[in-house]
Amino acid sequence: MEQVSLGRSGLRVSEIGLGMWQAGEPIWGKDYTEDECVAAMRRAHELGITLIDTAEGYGHGRSEEVVGRAVKEIGRENLVLATKVHHPRYEHVLKACDASLKRLAVKEIDLYQVHWPDPWAQVPLRHTFRALEELHRDGKIRAIGVSNFAVRDLEEARSLLSRTDIASNQVRYNLIDREVEEQVVPYCKRENITVLAWSPLAKGILTGKYEPGKARPSDELRKDSPSFREANLKEYEKVLGPLREIAAKLGKTPGQVALNWLMRDGNAVPIPGAKRVEQAEENAGAAGWRISRAEVETLRQASNSLILDLF
Repeated sequence: MEQVSLGRSGLRVSEIGLGMWQAGEPIWGKDYTEDECVAAMRRAHELGITLIDTAEGYGHGRSEEVVGRAVKEIGRENLVLATKVHHPRYEHVLKACDASLKRLAVKEIDLYQVHWPDPWAQVPLRHTFRALEELHRDGKIRAIGVSNFAVRDLEEARSLLSRTDIASNQVRYNLIDREVEEQVVPYCKRENITVLAWSPLAKGILTGKYEPGKARPSDELRKDSPSFREANLKEYEKVLGPLREIAAKLGKTPGQVALNWLMRDGNAVPIPGAKRVEQAEENAGAAGWRISRAEVETLRQASNSLILDLF
């Protein structure tokens, strides 16, 4: 599998990663086990995936513990570990990092990310990034990243760092949710900040599994989501139709084509989740090839035609 640079951090990661929100997180359902998640991570590594993403907020830290189990089996030297801090206060960032290190059972986190800008307590970013730079100086983290940051937040955060730069910005990005293309993606590309695309399969919609008139997800996270309303499922067919056609031509699955569409210019690294080995295998099959420019444009135009009811 191809490796790409993670911003200017010096880290190299697989061109597709693995998100592990579902590990130890009951809102994703009860139809899988933590052992299956560990097996999925192990298989992903066998297929060349090196980047694993988690967060202290996933399952109140349980996801990090499950990832830690996989790290022990796979070998620390074979993985790039990314996790996130939830609360932005200076003291919490320092304590949270130590707690994440303990749960992951490692001495150093490769990519430590701010999970969200703080809209409630209004903690100034200077406090958060002072703590992050301290952790970087002390060797507890190798690179600093952010998640769900707009350009204005990125610019402020970068101005507060003196030792290093922001390596990545993790944002929701897929063939359906493309708002970040207006400002965030161009900025990150210009400034050599890697985009980590979370929900790259739109919670499973882009796999083609959920069709109009058929069964929908029953897990707590998705069962009441506006995305799975019947009218929207019908609208998604505008994108799923071309996805299926391209997939059939290439001998791939619709989900693999959707992931590959994100990887088209090398600046976005999708991090789809996997509950089971089979999902890890399918995700990995999205790497090592590229859809054509004409196919990229066909899918872009199909996405542009969507009219969704999400409120």
